[in-house]
Amino acid sequence: MFLHIIQATPIGDFRVDVTFNDGKHGIADLSEVVQRGVFAQLSNHEEFAKLYVDTELETIVWPNGADLAPEFVYFQAFKNDPSLAEQFKAWGYTH
Repeated sequence: MFLHIIQATPIGDFRVDVTFNDGKHGIADLSEVVQRGVFAQLSNHEEFAKLYVDTELETIVWPNGADLAPEFVYFQAFKNDPSLAEQFKAWGYTH
């Protein structure tokens, strides 16, 4: 099954309340993401809050064209869940 984001709401401090198509729901902390590259434009709280779920890409995007892979957002939301450690390792994510 491919992972998709079906709902996302910014909740402050660069965190996103997010729901995935596998039924999991969590809070993704993206505060480190907005510190670099194309995402630095989103370090302004107002700009960050403009995120939305693109129904074609099935992930969160911003009006400036930035987007994040659903797997990365999933990792940010659930990186402390030991039951997902092997999946994250397979995706190349570690913390």
